[in-house]
Amino acid sequence: MAPGGGRPPYDPVLMFKIMVLQALYGLSDDQTEFQIQDRLSFMRFLGLGLGDRVPDAKTIWLFREHLSQAKAMEKLFARFDKHLTDAGYLAMGGQIVDATIVAAPKQRNTKEEKEDIKAGKVPRHWKDKPARLRQKDRDARWTVKFSKAKVDGILSVTAVC
Repeated sequence: MAPGGGRPPYDPVLMFKIMVLQALYGLSDDQTEFQIQDRLSFMRFLGLGLGDRVPDAKTIWLFREHLSQAKAMEKLFARFDKHLTDAGYLAMGGQIVDATIVAAPKQRNTKEEKEDIKAGKVPRHWKDKPARLRQKDRDARWTVKFSKAKVDGILSVTAVC
C-alpha cells in the first residue's frame, strides 16, 4: 500500500516511457490508455504483461502535470534524446496504421486502366459499365506476397512478410 493509503504509485520510468509513446505517436491521454491495452508492442516497450495494470488517462495526465509543474519535461526529453543520439538512434514520430492484407481476385486491368487508376481517374469505358465499376476498388493498394511480379519488364520474386 502507498504511505497515505490507496494504490501504490506507478513506476516513474514506466510513466516516462508512456510520455515517450505519446510524443512519438501524438496520442491523447485517452488514446494512450487504449493503445497500451490494445497493442502488444506498446506493452512490450513498457515492460507490462497481459495481466498487469495499465495507468488510466487521468493518471497519465497527472504525471505529465507534475513534470510540467516541476519544469522537468524538457530536461527529461533532452536527456533522453541525447542518450538515443549517443547510441546511434534518431527518434522520429510515428503513425499508427491499421492495415490488413487480404486475398483478392486478380485484377485484369490494361496498362491504360492502371495509369488512369494511379492518376485518380476512372477509366473512360468503365463509366459506360456501372456493374464493372462497382467491382473495382480504385482506393485499394496492392502488394504481392510470395509471388512473381514484373517490374519495368523484369521478372522479380517478391516476398512481403
